[in-house]
Amino acid sequence: MKNERATPTIPRRQFGSTDVTISAIGLGGYHLGLVKRQAEWLRIVHEALDAGIDFMDNCWDYHDGESEKRLGKALEGRRHQAFLMTKVCVHGRDGKVAMKQLEESLRRLRTDYLDLWQIHEVVYENEPDLYFRKGGAAEALARAKKEGKVRFIGFTGHKDPSIHLRMLESGFPFDSCQLPLNCFDATFRSFEQAVLPELNRRGIAPIGMKSMGGEGLPVRKKVVTPQEALRYAMSLPVATTVSGIDSLKVLRQNLAIARGFESLSKRAMSQLRKRTAEVAADGVYELYKVSMKHDGPEGRKAHGFPSPDAMAL
Repeated sequence: MKNERATPTIPRRQFGSTDVTISAIGLGGYHLGLVKRQAEWLRIVHEALDAGIDFMDNCWDYHDGESEKRLGKALEGRRHQAFLMTKVCVHGRDGKVAMKQLEESLRRLRTDYLDLWQIHEVVYENEPDLYFRKGGAAEALARAKKEGKVRFIGFTGHKDPSIHLRMLESGFPFDSCQLPLNCFDATFRSFEQAVLPELNRRGIAPIGMKSMGGEGLPVRKKVVTPQEALRYAMSLPVATTVSGIDSLKVLRQNLAIARGFESLSKRAMSQLRKRTAEVAADGVYELYKVSMKHDGPEGRKAHGFPSPDAMAL
């Protein structure tokens, strides 16, 4: 009888200090909204689940809610297979706004609870103080968790490590934190150096994102390969790495990297940092740190900034 080698599985990792495990790679919600054909975005989610990817990223304002609606439809009958996360886009507004958005997200996602609910895009300097004021969004997160509408709570951001550290210094009991982690970040305004060790010290689950710079520019410019970029990010001490997947081709590329994943050696990590340090130094491959290019529409509106189209005029 012919022996057939089993397909390697997607590794699972501990979600912070909890007893929950999640897939070492996650499916990004923003890119799901970019896929043109329904048959393809449904298949992306289903094929990811079949392969063992259970961490599902999303956000209340991705494509005006379309990303949440798509994921909700794709998870119909399979909700139990997913670790479902979405984000709330209060941007300093109060807890009432947060709870309203939560109810909208639950309806779109066709579920009565979230595995993880995170404050989205903490990128404005005044926002930490606004979140922790009386009646602020932090109170809404704690309330939602107490009521069983969410299992875990966290926050995200991509602008400046110092803002992340201020969020942590509040002492609020976050379960997770999402942050940009890639080989360019390692030597430029580095979340890896400043924030990641603090998260692990506190037992807060680090969720990596933007492994390829947020829009794949360093890959298109052939500065790094997709394999180098994703392997570097996944080799860091994180619970999962969220990857933007806008086609079955990209999904299968990432699955080939993630199946049976083994971390890069310390030497290989160091060599990649050194190789990319010079081109990382001006932030051109991390525009989310040095410009408003990646700042979402809801945050711009809440803070009175013009839309991207208006700024281009």
